[in-house]
Amino acid sequence: MRHNHGYRKLGRTSSHRKALLKNLAISLVEHEKIETTIIKAKELRPYIEKLITKARGGTFNEHRFIFSYLQNKSATKKLVEEIAPKYESHKGGYTKIVRTRIRRGDATTMATIELL
Repeated sequence: MRHNHGYRKLGRTSSHRKALLKNLAISLVEHEKIETTIIKAKELRPYIEKLITKARGGTFNEHRFIFSYLQNKSATKKLVEEIAPKYESHKGGYTKIVRTRIRRGDATTMATIELL
């Protein structure tokens, strides 16, 4: 049983799961809207919202913290300089998940996750 368990394993090892979330976050920052499975979108939401909250300050150390999670210079720069300032007055809830379709191959529910 997974009562009160903190995260979804997504059928991957911890390093693969970490890389998956990092790549999904980079894509979301670059494109501001991506389509993925509903489970991955729900797992990505707290990951990216913590990064946006941290990036709102815009200091050098916060910039380094964001880079340590994303490992992508252009995505880090866009997040800190363009995306985070839009959410200065918000206390959270920077993303929206919308169910889109059922994937034909394996009948998985797909969803778009986008920045508001």
